[in-house]
Amino acid sequence: MSVREEEAVRELLPRGVLDDPTSVGLTRAQTVTLAAEDAPFPLEVGGSIAPVQVEYETYWRLNEDRSNVVLIAHALSGDAHVAGWDGDAARTGRRWRLRKPGWWDTVVGPGKALDTNRYLVLCANVLGSCYGTTGPSSINPRTGEPYGLSFPIVTVGDWVRLQAMLLDHLGVERVHAVLGGSLGGQQVIEWMLAYPDRVEKAIVLAASAKLSAQGLAFNAVGRHTIMSDPHFNGGDYYGGDVPAQGLAAARMLAHITYLSDAGMELKFGRRLQDKTEPDFDFGIEFEVESYLAHQGRSFVERFDANSYLYITRAMDYYDAAAIWGGGDLVRACSRVTADVLVVSFTSDWLYPSAQCRELAIALCQARHPVTYIDVRSSYGHDAFLVETEVVSRLLRDFLDKGTEP
Repeated sequence: MSVREEEAVRELLPRGVLDDPTSVGLTRAQTVTLAAEDAPFPLEVGGSIAPVQVEYETYWRLNEDRSNVVLIAHALSGDAHVAGWDGDAARTGRRWRLRKPGWWDTVVGPGKALDTNRYLVLCANVLGSCYGTTGPSSINPRTGEPYGLSFPIVTVGDWVRLQAMLLDHLGVERVHAVLGGSLGGQQVIEWMLAYPDRVEKAIVLAASAKLSAQGLAFNAVGRHTIMSDPHFNGGDYYGGDVPAQGLAAARMLAHITYLSDAGMELKFGRRLQDKTEPDFDFGIEFEVESYLAHQGRSFVERFDANSYLYITRAMDYYDAAAIWGGGDLVRACSRVTADVLVVSFTSDWLYPSAQCRELAIALCQARHPVTYIDVRSSYGHDAFLVETEVVSRLLRDFLDKGTEP
Protein backbone atom coordinates (compact mmCIF):
# COMPACT_ATOMS: atom_id res chain seq x y z
CA MET A 1 0.00 0.00 0.00
CA SER A 2 1.41 3.38 -1.00
CA VAL A 3 1.77 6.23 1.48
CA ARG A 4 -1.02 8.12 -0.28
CA GLU A 5 -3.36 5.09 -0.11
CA GLU A 6 -2.60 4.60 3.57
CA GLU A 7 -3.31 8.25 4.32
CA ALA A 8 -6.65 7.99 2.51
CA VAL A 9 -7.62 4.92 4.55
CA ARG A 10 -6.57 6.61 7.80
CA GLU A 11 -9.04 9.41 7.07
CA LEU A 12 -11.87 6.86 6.98
CA LEU A 13 -10.98 5.08 10.24
CA PRO A 14 -11.82 6.03 13.83
CA ARG A 15 -9.20 8.46 15.10
CA GLY A 16 -6.12 6.92 16.72
CA VAL A 17 -6.93 3.24 16.13
CA LEU A 18 -3.79 2.66 14.06
CA ASP A 19 -1.62 3.90 16.92
CA ASP A 20 -2.57 0.97 19.16
CA PRO A 21 0.64 -1.05 19.80
CA THR A 22 -1.41 -4.25 20.33
CA SER A 23 -3.07 -4.02 16.91
CA VAL A 24 -1.78 -5.61 13.71
CA GLY A 25 -2.68 -2.29 12.07
CA LEU A 26 -3.74 -2.03 8.45
CA THR A 27 -4.20 -5.39 6.75
CA ARG A 28 -4.48 -6.47 3.14
CA ALA A 29 -6.03 -9.69 1.88
CA GLN A 30 -4.12 -11.93 -0.48
CA THR A 31 -5.58 -14.16 -3.18
CA VAL A 32 -4.30 -17.29 -4.86
CA THR A 33 -5.77 -19.66 -7.45
CA LEU A 34 -5.45 -23.20 -6.11
CA ALA A 35 -7.36 -25.10 -8.79
CA ALA A 36 -7.20 -24.40 -12.52
CA GLU A 37 -9.31 -25.66 -15.43
CA ASP A 38 -6.79 -28.41 -16.17
CA ALA A 39 -6.62 -29.46 -12.50
CA PRO A 40 -10.06 -28.85 -10.94
CA PHE A 41 -10.76 -29.14 -7.22
CA PRO A 42 -12.59 -32.44 -6.51
CA LEU A 43 -15.58 -32.19 -4.17
CA GLU A 44 -16.53 -34.59 -1.40
CA VAL A 45 -20.06 -35.25 -2.66
CA GLY A 46 -18.92 -35.65 -6.26
CA GLY A 47 -17.95 -33.46 -9.16
CA SER A 48 -15.36 -30.71 -9.16
CA ILE A 49 -14.96 -26.99 -9.61
CA ALA A 50 -12.39 -24.77 -11.32
CA PRO A 51 -10.93 -22.31 -11.12
CA VAL A 52 -10.89 -21.89 -7.35
CA GLN A 53 -9.62 -18.63 -5.95
CA VAL A 54 -8.93 -18.36 -2.22
CA GLU A 55 -8.74 -15.10 -0.31
CA TYR A 56 -6.76 -15.13 2.94
CA GLU A 57 -5.01 -12.90 5.44
CA THR A 58 -1.80 -13.48 7.38
CA TYR A 59 -0.30 -11.59 10.31
CA TRP A 60 3.44 -11.64 11.15
CA ARG A 61 5.82 -13.95 9.29
CA LEU A 62 7.10 -17.51 9.17
CA ASN A 63 10.04 -18.47 11.36
CA GLU A 64 13.01 -20.32 9.89
CA ASP A 65 11.61 -23.83 10.24
CA ARG A 66 8.04 -22.72 9.39
CA SER A 67 6.74 -24.11 12.68
CA ASN A 68 4.93 -21.05 14.04
CA VAL A 69 1.71 -21.11 12.00
CA VAL A 70 -1.61 -20.78 13.80
CA LEU A 71 -4.53 -21.45 11.46
CA ILE A 72 -7.89 -19.93 12.40
CA ALA A 73 -11.08 -21.35 10.88
CA HIS A 74 -13.89 -18.80 10.73
CA ALA A 75 -17.55 -19.39 11.59
CA LEU A 76 -20.66 -19.12 9.41
CA SER A 77 -20.78 -15.38 8.83
CA GLY A 78 -17.10 -14.72 9.50
CA ASP A 79 -14.29 -14.21 7.05
CA ALA A 80 -10.52 -14.08 6.73
CA HIS A 81 -10.32 -10.59 8.21
CA VAL A 82 -9.59 -11.70 11.76
CA ALA A 83 -7.64 -8.75 13.14
CA GLY A 84 -6.59 -5.18 12.43
CA TRP A 85 -8.22 -2.73 10.04
CA ASP A 86 -8.96 -3.63 6.43
CA GLY A 87 -6.77 -1.48 4.22
CA ASP A 88 -8.68 -2.63 1.12
CA ALA A 89 -12.19 -1.97 2.46
CA ALA A 90 -12.87 1.18 0.47
CA ARG A 91 -11.43 -0.20 -2.77
CA THR A 92 -13.30 -3.54 -2.58
CA GLY A 93 -16.64 -2.06 -1.59
CA ARG A 94 -16.55 -3.57 1.91
CA ARG A 95 -16.79 -0.19 3.59
CA TRP A 96 -18.66 -1.67 6.54
CA ARG A 97 -15.31 -3.09 7.64
CA LEU A 98 -14.11 0.43 8.35
CA ARG A 99 -16.54 0.64 11.29
CA LYS A 100 -14.67 -1.86 13.43
CA PRO A 101 -11.59 -4.11 13.35
CA GLY A 102 -11.41 -7.80 12.46
CA TRP A 103 -13.85 -10.15 14.17
CA TRP A 104 -11.29 -11.54 16.67
CA ASP A 105 -9.11 -8.46 17.06
CA THR A 106 -9.31 -8.76 20.85
CA VAL A 107 -7.48 -12.10 20.65
CA VAL A 108 -5.06 -11.65 17.72
CA GLY A 109 -2.21 -9.13 17.77
CA PRO A 110 1.11 -8.20 19.37
CA GLY A 111 1.12 -9.40 22.98
CA LYS A 112 -2.40 -10.85 22.77
CA ALA A 113 -3.36 -14.49 23.26
CA LEU A 114 -2.52 -15.24 19.62
CA ASP A 115 0.64 -13.19 19.78
CA THR A 116 1.70 -12.03 16.33
CA ASN A 117 5.19 -11.41 17.69
CA ARG A 118 5.44 -15.20 17.97
CA TYR A 119 2.98 -16.78 15.56
CA LEU A 120 2.10 -16.34 11.92
CA VAL A 121 -1.69 -16.22 12.16
CA LEU A 122 -3.53 -17.31 9.02
CA CYS A 123 -7.22 -17.36 8.11
CA ALA A 124 -8.83 -18.11 4.73
CA ASN A 125 -12.36 -17.59 3.47
CA VAL A 126 -14.18 -20.89 2.88
CA LEU A 127 -15.28 -22.24 -0.48
CA GLY A 128 -18.78 -20.87 -1.10
CA SER A 129 -17.88 -17.60 0.61
CA CYS A 130 -18.92 -14.16 -0.56
CA TYR A 131 -15.66 -12.61 0.63
CA GLY A 132 -13.20 -13.32 -2.17
CA THR A 133 -12.98 -17.11 -2.20
CA THR A 134 -14.93 -18.68 -5.06
CA GLY A 135 -18.63 -18.92 -4.24
CA PRO A 136 -22.14 -18.61 -5.68
CA SER A 137 -21.64 -14.91 -6.49
CA SER A 138 -18.45 -15.66 -8.46
CA ILE A 139 -18.53 -15.76 -12.25
CA ASN A 140 -18.95 -19.23 -13.74
CA PRO A 141 -16.37 -19.28 -16.57
CA ARG A 142 -18.62 -21.56 -18.63
CA THR A 143 -21.53 -19.12 -18.70
CA GLY A 144 -20.00 -15.73 -17.96
CA GLU A 145 -22.68 -15.23 -15.28
CA PRO A 146 -22.65 -15.70 -11.49
CA TYR A 147 -22.99 -19.33 -10.42
CA GLY A 148 -26.07 -18.79 -8.27
CA LEU A 149 -27.59 -22.18 -7.41
CA SER A 150 -25.54 -23.89 -10.12
CA PHE A 151 -22.66 -23.68 -7.65
CA PRO A 152 -21.94 -27.21 -6.40
CA ILE A 153 -22.69 -28.40 -2.87
CA VAL A 154 -19.61 -28.03 -0.67
CA THR A 155 -18.73 -29.59 2.69
CA VAL A 156 -16.61 -28.93 5.75
CA GLY A 157 -14.26 -31.59 4.37
CA ASP A 158 -13.87 -29.58 1.16
CA TRP A 159 -13.03 -26.46 3.16
CA VAL A 160 -10.33 -28.23 5.13
CA ARG A 161 -8.78 -29.82 2.04
CA LEU A 162 -8.66 -26.40 0.41
CA GLN A 163 -6.98 -24.97 3.52
CA ALA A 164 -4.45 -27.81 3.31
CA MET A 165 -3.77 -26.87 -0.31
CA LEU A 166 -3.22 -23.27 0.79
CA LEU A 167 -0.68 -24.43 3.39
CA ASP A 168 1.06 -26.47 0.69
CA HIS A 169 1.19 -23.35 -1.49
CA LEU A 170 2.76 -21.44 1.40
CA GLY A 171 5.28 -24.22 2.05
CA VAL A 172 3.87 -25.13 5.47
CA GLU A 173 3.84 -28.85 6.27
CA ARG A 174 2.54 -28.70 9.84
CA VAL A 175 0.74 -26.06 11.89
CA HIS A 176 1.50 -25.27 15.50
CA ALA A 177 -2.24 -25.01 16.09
CA VAL A 178 -5.58 -24.93 14.33
CA LEU A 179 -8.47 -23.32 16.17
CA GLY A 180 -11.95 -22.00 15.64
CA GLY A 181 -15.37 -21.55 17.18
CA SER A 182 -18.81 -22.76 16.08
CA LEU A 183 -18.61 -23.83 12.42
CA GLY A 184 -14.91 -22.97 12.66
CA GLY A 185 -14.70 -25.52 15.48
CA GLN A 186 -16.16 -28.19 13.21
CA GLN A 187 -13.38 -27.42 10.76
CA VAL A 188 -10.87 -27.93 13.58
CA ILE A 189 -12.39 -31.35 14.28
CA GLU A 190 -12.10 -32.24 10.60
CA TRP A 191 -8.49 -31.04 10.56
CA MET A 192 -7.43 -33.28 13.44
CA LEU A 193 -9.18 -36.28 11.84
CA ALA A 194 -8.30 -35.74 8.18
CA TYR A 195 -4.71 -34.52 8.68
CA PRO A 196 -3.52 -35.86 12.07
CA ASP A 197 0.15 -35.56 11.09
CA ARG A 198 -0.16 -31.89 10.17
CA VAL A 199 -1.62 -30.58 13.43
CA GLU A 200 0.31 -30.15 16.68
CA LYS A 201 -2.50 -28.56 18.72
CA ALA A 202 -6.24 -28.42 18.03
CA ILE A 203 -8.59 -26.02 19.82
CA VAL A 204 -12.34 -26.55 19.45
CA LEU A 205 -14.48 -23.71 20.80
CA ALA A 206 -18.28 -23.96 21.11
CA ALA A 207 -18.57 -26.82 18.62
CA SER A 208 -19.25 -30.53 18.57
CA ALA A 209 -18.88 -33.45 16.18
CA LYS A 210 -22.29 -32.77 14.61
CA LEU A 211 -25.15 -30.32 14.72
CA SER A 212 -28.22 -31.33 16.73
CA ALA A 213 -31.68 -31.89 15.24
CA GLN A 214 -32.68 -28.54 16.74
CA GLY A 215 -29.76 -26.86 14.98
CA LEU A 216 -30.73 -28.52 11.70
CA ALA A 217 -34.26 -27.21 12.18
CA PHE A 218 -33.15 -23.61 12.71
CA ASN A 219 -30.98 -23.77 9.59
CA ALA A 220 -33.87 -25.21 7.59
CA VAL A 221 -36.19 -22.35 8.58
CA GLY A 222 -33.48 -19.80 7.77
CA ARG A 223 -33.00 -21.21 4.28
CA HIS A 224 -36.78 -21.34 3.79
CA THR A 225 -37.14 -17.64 4.55
CA ILE A 226 -34.46 -16.81 1.98
CA MET A 227 -35.78 -19.05 -0.77
CA SER A 228 -39.36 -17.81 -0.16
CA ASP A 229 -38.38 -14.17 -0.63
CA PRO A 230 -40.03 -12.87 -3.84
CA HIS A 231 -36.66 -11.46 -4.97
CA PHE A 232 -34.80 -14.77 -4.59
CA ASN A 233 -35.59 -15.70 -8.20
CA GLY A 234 -34.17 -19.21 -7.97
CA GLY A 235 -30.85 -17.79 -6.78
CA ASP A 236 -30.40 -15.61 -9.88
CA TYR A 237 -30.85 -12.22 -8.23
CA TYR A 238 -27.42 -10.74 -9.02
CA GLY A 239 -27.71 -7.41 -10.78
CA GLY A 240 -31.22 -6.87 -9.41
CA ASP A 241 -33.04 -6.72 -6.09
CA VAL A 242 -31.53 -9.10 -3.56
CA PRO A 243 -33.71 -11.23 -1.23
CA ALA A 244 -33.11 -8.77 1.59
CA GLN A 245 -36.19 -9.56 3.66
CA GLY A 246 -35.55 -13.29 3.58
CA LEU A 247 -31.87 -12.96 4.42
CA ALA A 248 -32.59 -10.50 7.22
CA ALA A 249 -35.19 -12.84 8.72
CA ALA A 250 -32.77 -15.77 8.50
CA ARG A 251 -30.14 -13.75 10.34
CA MET A 252 -32.62 -12.65 13.00
CA LEU A 253 -33.61 -16.26 13.64
CA ALA A 254 -30.00 -17.45 13.73
CA HIS A 255 -28.97 -14.63 16.03
CA ILE A 256 -31.47 -15.79 18.63
CA THR A 257 -29.60 -19.12 18.74
CA TYR A 258 -26.33 -17.27 19.36
CA LEU A 259 -27.67 -15.67 22.53
CA SER A 260 -29.19 -17.14 25.70
CA ASP A 261 -32.41 -16.59 27.61
CA ALA A 262 -30.52 -15.21 30.62
CA GLY A 263 -28.39 -12.95 28.45
CA MET A 264 -31.37 -11.58 26.55
CA GLU A 265 -33.27 -10.98 29.76
CA LEU A 266 -30.33 -9.08 31.22
CA LYS A 267 -29.67 -7.04 28.07
CA PHE A 268 -33.25 -6.32 26.97
CA GLY A 269 -35.84 -7.74 29.31
CA ARG A 270 -39.25 -6.49 28.23
CA ARG A 271 -38.14 -2.89 27.87
CA LEU A 272 -39.91 -0.86 25.21
CA GLN A 273 -37.98 0.80 22.40
CA ASP A 274 -37.89 4.62 22.75
CA LYS A 275 -41.29 4.81 24.43
CA THR A 276 -42.97 4.43 27.81
CA GLU A 277 -46.23 2.88 26.60
CA PRO A 278 -46.80 0.33 23.82
CA ASP A 279 -48.49 1.42 20.59
CA PHE A 280 -50.49 -1.81 20.33
CA ASP A 281 -49.65 -2.38 16.67
CA PHE A 282 -47.30 -4.60 14.65
CA GLY A 283 -44.35 -2.22 14.49
CA ILE A 284 -41.24 -2.50 16.65
CA GLU A 285 -42.34 -2.25 20.26
CA PHE A 286 -39.56 -3.85 22.33
CA GLU A 287 -35.81 -3.28 22.49
CA VAL A 288 -35.14 -6.90 21.60
CA GLU A 289 -37.16 -6.46 18.39
CA SER A 290 -35.15 -3.39 17.45
CA TYR A 291 -31.90 -5.22 18.13
CA LEU A 292 -32.83 -8.18 15.94
CA ALA A 293 -34.06 -5.89 13.16
CA HIS A 294 -30.69 -4.09 13.23
CA GLN A 295 -28.85 -7.42 13.06
CA GLY A 296 -30.89 -8.39 10.02
CA ARG A 297 -30.37 -5.11 8.18
CA SER A 298 -26.63 -4.98 8.81
CA PHE A 299 -26.22 -8.60 7.70
CA VAL A 300 -27.84 -7.86 4.34
CA GLU A 301 -25.21 -5.15 3.80
CA ARG A 302 -22.36 -7.61 4.01
CA PHE A 303 -23.50 -11.13 3.15
CA ASP A 304 -24.79 -13.01 0.12
CA ALA A 305 -28.01 -15.00 0.47
CA ASN A 306 -26.78 -17.87 -1.69
CA SER A 307 -23.60 -18.15 0.37
CA TYR A 308 -25.80 -18.42 3.46
CA LEU A 309 -27.62 -21.37 1.89
CA TYR A 310 -24.43 -23.21 0.97
CA ILE A 311 -22.56 -22.59 4.22
CA THR A 312 -25.46 -23.62 6.46
CA ARG A 313 -25.91 -26.78 4.36
CA ALA A 314 -22.26 -27.68 4.88
CA MET A 315 -22.81 -27.12 8.60
CA ASP A 316 -25.80 -29.50 8.51
CA TYR A 317 -23.99 -32.30 6.69
CA TYR A 318 -20.95 -32.45 8.94
CA ASP A 319 -20.89 -35.57 11.16
CA ALA A 320 -17.38 -36.54 12.23
CA ALA A 321 -18.45 -39.97 13.52
CA ALA A 322 -20.18 -40.91 10.26
CA ILE A 323 -17.37 -39.62 8.06
CA TRP A 324 -14.40 -41.06 9.94
CA GLY A 325 -15.74 -43.76 12.24
CA GLY A 326 -18.59 -45.52 10.49
CA GLY A 327 -20.93 -43.88 12.99
CA ASP A 328 -18.64 -44.47 15.98
CA LEU A 329 -17.16 -41.25 17.37
CA VAL A 330 -14.63 -43.10 19.53
CA ARG A 331 -13.34 -44.92 16.47
CA ALA A 332 -13.10 -41.63 14.60
CA CYS A 333 -11.17 -40.04 17.49
CA SER A 334 -8.61 -42.85 17.40
CA ARG A 335 -7.12 -41.03 14.39
CA VAL A 336 -6.21 -37.97 16.46
CA THR A 337 -2.60 -37.26 17.36
CA ALA A 338 -2.84 -33.54 18.18
CA ASP A 339 -2.94 -32.11 21.67
CA VAL A 340 -6.63 -31.16 21.98
CA LEU A 341 -8.51 -28.47 23.90
CA VAL A 342 -12.32 -28.49 23.85
CA VAL A 343 -14.13 -25.48 25.32
CA SER A 344 -17.89 -25.23 25.81
CA PHE A 345 -20.05 -22.54 27.39
CA THR A 346 -22.80 -23.26 29.89
CA SER A 347 -25.54 -21.18 28.22
CA ASP A 348 -24.80 -22.26 24.63
CA TRP A 349 -27.86 -23.99 23.20
CA LEU A 350 -26.65 -24.22 19.59
CA TYR A 351 -23.70 -26.44 20.53
CA PRO A 352 -24.62 -27.35 24.12
CA SER A 353 -22.03 -28.28 26.72
CA ALA A 354 -23.24 -31.90 26.75
CA GLN A 355 -22.46 -32.31 23.05
CA CYS A 356 -19.02 -30.73 23.39
CA ARG A 357 -18.36 -32.97 26.38
CA GLU A 358 -19.31 -35.97 24.24
CA LEU A 359 -16.39 -35.16 21.93
CA ALA A 360 -14.01 -34.87 24.87
CA ILE A 361 -15.23 -38.17 26.32
CA ALA A 362 -14.82 -39.91 22.95
CA LEU A 363 -11.22 -38.70 22.80
CA CYS A 364 -10.62 -40.11 26.28
CA GLN A 365 -12.23 -43.43 25.34
CA ALA A 366 -9.94 -43.53 22.32
CA ARG A 367 -7.09 -43.26 24.87
CA HIS A 368 -6.14 -39.79 23.69
CA PRO A 369 -5.52 -37.04 26.25
CA VAL A 370 -7.77 -34.00 26.01
CA THR A 371 -8.31 -30.83 28.00
CA TYR A 372 -12.01 -30.04 28.40
CA ILE A 373 -13.32 -26.85 30.02
CA ASP A 374 -16.94 -25.79 30.42
CA VAL A 375 -16.94 -22.01 30.89
CA ARG A 376 -19.73 -20.50 32.95
CA SER A 377 -21.24 -17.71 30.86
CA SER A 378 -24.59 -16.06 30.19
CA TYR A 379 -23.63 -15.01 26.65
CA GLY A 380 -24.83 -18.16 24.91
CA HIS A 381 -23.14 -19.42 21.76
CA ASP A 382 -21.54 -16.03 21.15
CA ALA A 383 -19.52 -16.47 24.34
CA PHE A 384 -16.49 -17.68 22.38
CA LEU A 385 -16.39 -14.19 20.82
CA VAL A 386 -17.55 -12.18 23.83
CA GLU A 387 -15.77 -13.81 26.80
CA THR A 388 -12.47 -12.32 25.65
CA GLU A 389 -10.62 -12.49 28.95
CA VAL A 390 -11.28 -16.13 29.77
CA VAL A 391 -10.88 -17.32 26.17
CA SER A 392 -7.59 -15.46 25.82
CA ARG A 393 -6.29 -17.00 29.04
CA LEU A 394 -7.26 -20.51 27.94
CA LEU A 395 -5.69 -20.06 24.51
CA ARG A 396 -2.47 -18.60 25.89
CA ASP A 397 -2.02 -21.34 28.49
CA PHE A 398 -2.79 -24.15 26.05
CA LEU A 399 -0.54 -22.84 23.28
CA ASP A 400 2.31 -22.37 25.77
CA LYS A 401 1.90 -25.84 27.27
CA GLY A 402 4.91 -28.01 26.50
CA THR A 403 7.01 -25.16 25.14
CA GLU A 404 10.29 -24.10 26.66
CA PRO A 405 10.33 -20.76 28.54
